[in-house]
Amino acid sequence: MDGDATAGSGPWRFAQCFGDKGEVEDITEGKSLSLPGACSAPLTSAADIISTVEFDHSGNYLATGDKGGRVVLFERNNQKRGCEYKFYTEFQSHEPEFDYLKSLEIEEKINRIKWCKRQNAAHFLLSTNDKTIKLWKIHEKTIKQVSESNLHNGQRATPPPTTAAALKLPKMTTGDAVVAAIPRKVYANAHAYHINSISINSDGETYISADDLRINLWNLGIHDQSFNIVDIKPVNMEELTEVITAAEFHPIDCNTFMYSSSKGTIKLADMRDQALCDGHAK
Repeated sequence: MDGDATAGSGPWRFAQCFGDKGEVEDITEGKSLSLPGACSAPLTSAADIISTVEFDHSGNYLATGDKGGRVVLFERNNQKRGCEYKFYTEFQSHEPEFDYLKSLEIEEKINRIKWCKRQNAAHFLLSTNDKTIKLWKIHEKTIKQVSESNLHNGQRATPPPTTAAALKLPKMTTGDAVVAAIPRKVYANAHAYHINSISINSDGETYISADDLRINLWNLGIHDQSFNIVDIKPVNMEELTEVITAAEFHPIDCNTFMYSSSKGTIKLADMRDQALCDGHAK
């Protein structure tokens, strides 16, 4: 629908809408609505609330994550003249967990999604909840199946063939292509606090993850080792005055990154300066 034109700007309209166009008041924590004389009608679940949205580098693919731990991918429809996206695939990225050491429940909500630069026919992306980061491979594969055999409808055996022409040899046929999502790496147990940001480096080999007090540097190919490059945790937690709110790599310079804090400051750091990036430009 067209919006009201404001000073200096033209009219705007929604190009596309995904999902049910329900009211905000209809979203509940998994409850159902019971009406007199009617069966209970489920309302929109809180697990369906979208928590993050991310385009890939080309803009042809769109990824969304929700509070239920699901990742839904959309593909641009090139058959349309305008900018329109269609459903591509959906998979369960994270499940709810429980930290028995800290007696803490870890929800499955997707906090961030980041696409890796595409190098072949497959897509790679990172997704994270509060504690665990996962590297996913999304690719199309064809289903192969046996088309002929010496069975009636593929269930019971036929009478023994009396001639060579009656003997059927199994044949493999190629079926429809399906989109598969495979977890390639799981990066866990590296953050004591909730992860709020992930950012892939321009070198395509490393990425950073940030929680409230620390930023870690990872190699995409190594799941069980990371390096702490920023640590603002005080010796006495009562002296804590700020927390990290976001972190991002420079889009071109692979040595430079910045992070923001709850004090409203943005700090620029260079990893070439020292291992622990305590020095920064503010």
